[in-house]
Amino acid sequence: MKKVLITGATGGLGSAVAHYLKNKSLEQPIAVLVRDGKSEKALKFKEEGFEIRVADYNDPSALTEAFTGIDILYFVSGSDIAKRDVQHKNVVEAAKSAGIDHILYTSVSLNHLSPEAPLYGAMKIHMDTEDWIKAAGLKYTFLRHNLYSEIIPMFLGPKEQLMASKVVYLPTGEGKTAFVPREELAEIGANVLADAAIHENKIYELNGTDKVTFAQVAKYLSEITGEKISYISPEVREFESTMKANGVPAEYIGMMTIFGLGIADGVFDAPNSDLKKLLGRSSLPMVKFLSQIYK
Repeated sequence: MKKVLITGATGGLGSAVAHYLKNKSLEQPIAVLVRDGKSEKALKFKEEGFEIRVADYNDPSALTEAFTGIDILYFVSGSDIAKRDVQHKNVVEAAKSAGIDHILYTSVSLNHLSPEAPLYGAMKIHMDTEDWIKAAGLKYTFLRHNLYSEIIPMFLGPKEQLMASKVVYLPTGEGKTAFVPREELAEIGANVLADAAIHENKIYELNGTDKVTFAQVAKYLSEITGEKISYISPEVREFESTMKANGVPAEYIGMMTIFGLGIADGVFDAPNSDLKKLLGRSSLPMVKFLSQIYK
């Protein structure tokens, strides 16, 4: 049986994939990649029967050592946008050097992306990584994820904050997004890993069943909370100055701005989806997702 290594194992996606896969196939040999083998999360994985491999994306030699003896790599894209290009090259080169046969890469599903778009730099790395994997001659499966549904509460804040403002205030215009809960993307990852051979050299667009605007999000929140939640899509300068005046850190303002403009431009209004085929059901309706958080 082929041996699987799951990167980003101490993060939300990688951890969930590892546990879904273990529950699906108790005999599947599964290793997880962690940056600190003595961390509480790493020790917990060891107690649960996972093999621990230690490396981070910045260390090519450690990656090559960690990848040795691995057949299939579930490669979670890096979270450090500024360093992601170098880190992803390190992972692909180490995978080739270590003799990995098949990479499943968590890419991004896009409707369109103009080189002039503020999001272009952050998203282009996914396209480049796909090209690097192909150029390395490795078998691949590209799991192109839409935005996590969890981004919504990250942008809007907890219920107490929402109830204080009673407004969804984001520069997202009338753009639609096919959000997907992270747990569903993890479950799909495990489903594909459990029968990886049939998914070799395939590309899957993983977009949610519901496509929603933030105006619709505000409407759902009004229904859920019993309070009138308004939606305002401000101009960028107004949004940035308002966020700054409310003490929001600059890096968060920048992130909300570029993603908001991308949503407004329809970047995440992807036309096709393989989600239902790989998950075995439709994705969780947005109103139910929001109810879990804001009820």
